[in-house]
Amino acid sequence: MHPSKVAVEVIRLGRISYSRALRVQQLYVRRHLDSKDNFHNTLLLCEHPPVYTIGIRQAPYPVEEEQRLKFLGAEFFRTNRGGLITFHGPGQLVCYPIINLVCFKKSVRWYVCELEKTVINLCRKYGIKASTSPDTGVWVGDNKICAIGIHCGRYITSHGLALNCNTDLGWFKNIVPCGIEDKGVTSLSQELGRDVSVDEAIPQLLETFSAQFDCTLFHGEYSNSN
Repeated sequence: MHPSKVAVEVIRLGRISYSRALRVQQLYVRRHLDSKDNFHNTLLLCEHPPVYTIGIRQAPYPVEEEQRLKFLGAEFFRTNRGGLITFHGPGQLVCYPIINLVCFKKSVRWYVCELEKTVINLCRKYGIKASTSPDTGVWVGDNKICAIGIHCGRYITSHGLALNCNTDLGWFKNIVPCGIEDKGVTSLSQELGRDVSVDEAIPQLLETFSAQFDCTLFHGEYSNSN
């Protein structure tokens, strides 16, 4: 146990392009790497315009399929996170923790499990019974409600989780989400039968994150000339 709780800054980026969000993540990762003594643990919260992304475990995606997805009006990106293809879009709460695991526990497996528990506890607040599975992410029955895909280098994390709040789930029909056949996707709104916005879900996520990671959150603002 640490003598005092780790402080984590919360930055709300709003709706931001996936490419710009990647640059912001890289900036915050660099802050960690450039600092010898001070830690700059941060949660970046955002939504993205429609975009399909694939992780480092994905075999080269067929060019024809990539073009088909772009024709639908979405962007397409190859990333250095773990995991296969998934969708990000409006109505989805995306959380990118840029944290140094040295401040918590030097275990990637532990970190992923804590992210899963954070979302499971959030769902519990809404009366939704969610769980993990060998297929990664957080599930409600056979439907994924939250995708998780991370990158970790020198114990600095990036990428993170994407929780479906009131996402248009029709976008997922164009792919096999995370490469998992015969399973579906869901959202907080679909499970509850009412609209649950990203703005409504953010305080719940912050509460469960701070409890699960035993940290203190404080709100900051993103400022960069780039």
